[in-house]
Amino acid sequence: MATSTAPKAAPAAAEKTASPKPGKQKLSKRRRREALSFYLFISPWIIGFLVFLLGPMIASIYYSLTDWDSFTPPRWVGFENYTKLLTDDPVFWTALWNTLYYAAISVPLGLVIGLWLANLLNKQVRARKLFRTLIYLPTLIPLVATAMIFRMVLAPNGPINDFLGLFGVSGPNWLYDGPWVKPALILMSTWGAGAATVLLLAAMKGIPRELYEAAEVDGASGMRQFWSITLPHLTPIIFFNLIMGLIAAFQVFSQVYILVAKGKNPAGYDAAQTMVPFLFDQAFSYYHMGYASAISWLLFLVILVFTVIAFRTTRRWVFYETEVK
Repeated sequence: MATSTAPKAAPAAAEKTASPKPGKQKLSKRRRREALSFYLFISPWIIGFLVFLLGPMIASIYYSLTDWDSFTPPRWVGFENYTKLLTDDPVFWTALWNTLYYAAISVPLGLVIGLWLANLLNKQVRARKLFRTLIYLPTLIPLVATAMIFRMVLAPNGPINDFLGLFGVSGPNWLYDGPWVKPALILMSTWGAGAATVLLLAAMKGIPRELYEAAEVDGASGMRQFWSITLPHLTPIIFFNLIMGLIAAFQVFSQVYILVAKGKNPAGYDAAQTMVPFLFDQAFSYYHMGYASAISWLLFLVILVFTVIAFRTTRRWVFYETEVK
């Protein structure tokens, strides 16, 4: 009986092409061109940082450990400047307290005012484009000019006290009475709420309209829609404004330096003494450059601590649309 043999299967394994060796793939010509353009455009910032920022930062660390007046060679003192600041300089603690007081009130106040203005300007009202422009204009005015304006506004016979006089209230001497100097500076800080307002308003425009329509169908009121839809979608912008506001508040300088003159108003200046004016006096009035460098690094640590705390709390209140919680 003839037996038929089945055709043998082709050795597919032998015909398999060898897999490419693992290794770093070469960039395409387009990717190389994009990478070159990226480094070309960012190079001015990198060069500026290395030349004008990184070098002085490293030098300030060294000078903070020395006694240096910028005229004679620095003398190594180790951590003596830091020890004196933390244990034997009451002005430092006064300046730190005034800075914390200013930041604790001005930053939340600016966030609330910015959110309130953005919510108002998001309404369908007449001439809203004009109002948006007027809200943002104060941020374009130089800070020195703004301080000079508020010096006249907060004068004993200025518009604010005249307005209070209409209600029979005798207005305080804002820039000379110690208890009222910090509230005057906080009042001035609200002048720049327009920048935060513009960012919040842009974020409001990006919220899907379908969410509000669904809420209206469910019978949600306007206030309920704001708390459940608008506010959660604005938390990333609020967080950004919080970080930038904290950094700016801890570095407040021009307002104090211009509004509260040290020579003519020592009592008011002491009440408004903040960290950066204190640093400026030590560096450029008394030529304690090493001491001022130590102040700058302590201020940096304070800002860093509060920034880290803000970042650690983001998971509890900051909502991102791409995240599923």
